[in-house]
Amino acid sequence: MKAAVITRFGGPEVLEIEDRPTPIPKPNEILVRVCASALNRADVHQREGNYSAPPGAPADVPGLEFAGVVAGVGTDVFEWREGDRVFGIVAGGGNAEFLVTDARCVARVPERLSWTDAAAIPEAFITAHDALVTQAQVRPDERVLIHAVGSGVGLAAVQLARAWGAIPFGTARTADKIVRAREFGLDDGVAVDADPETMLSELERWTEGKGVNVTLDLVGGGYVSPSIRASAPRGRIMLIGTVAGRAATISVGMVLGKRLTIRGTVLRARSVEEKRVVTSAFAREVVPLIASGQLRATVDRIYPLSEIRDAHEWLSSNQSFGKVVVTV
Repeated sequence: MKAAVITRFGGPEVLEIEDRPTPIPKPNEILVRVCASALNRADVHQREGNYSAPPGAPADVPGLEFAGVVAGVGTDVFEWREGDRVFGIVAGGGNAEFLVTDARCVARVPERLSWTDAAAIPEAFITAHDALVTQAQVRPDERVLIHAVGSGVGLAAVQLARAWGAIPFGTARTADKIVRAREFGLDDGVAVDADPETMLSELERWTEGKGVNVTLDLVGGGYVSPSIRASAPRGRIMLIGTVAGRAATISVGMVLGKRLTIRGTVLRARSVEEKRVVTSAFAREVVPLIASGQLRATVDRIYPLSEIRDAHEWLSSNQSFGKVVVTV
């Protein structure tokens, strides 16, 4: 099979298309003929040598989400048949013609979805749903702050907040991303310059001084401290990304005084059992809303696998709005 391979650590130029053996599914796994796969920041970090693949995942073939057709099933798999349309997340190996994955870590692709739209959904919506709904337990009429609202996860979170009756506010690097996010349900937003503290006056106005109930921080670094200051009493802050840095200085006294919950979350490093749980929740609570059209994918650009370098370069430019998808 053809696969995108990280030949050494560095920029997009280190990616090559190579021939690799087609994987063989274990008894509890399925073989998937990948039709499309979307890129994620983790792929960029892995390519740069800053994010190693977890044990058992391909060490040099990136790709964390996919959409495709079941091409084979393990001896213990009875819920899927060859030809079924599936999508899901994997710990790596998605940027290839074939992959193997646990049979319970995939969901059925709604018939109305194209392959490119389907590929843009799993990581974004599973991450956002797990953080916002399952862990933060967002409630109707709560105020939700989403950093990097123009990202795939950010736009998924906006839609999920609306679906659960909450009110989403967002930050982005540029004002045009705030404007474009409004068509997905964003209530209001602010473009943040080099100093994230500048968001505080807008958040004060937006919440009428009541503060933010749930924050999804896809950026990290200097965004953590102002998120704490903007939080309402008993607010929940979900730390999801580290694009702006892996360290932050916070006011412990303010965390204590407001009785805040600050929780880190990541999908890639979870056990198979945990991934089965989040995939089941996604299939049960999110996929029906996708099938009905209430939730939708956001595809920014589409590249063939042969142009994987260009796809990485575009994602790294921070200009994308939504997902960058690779067709296989």
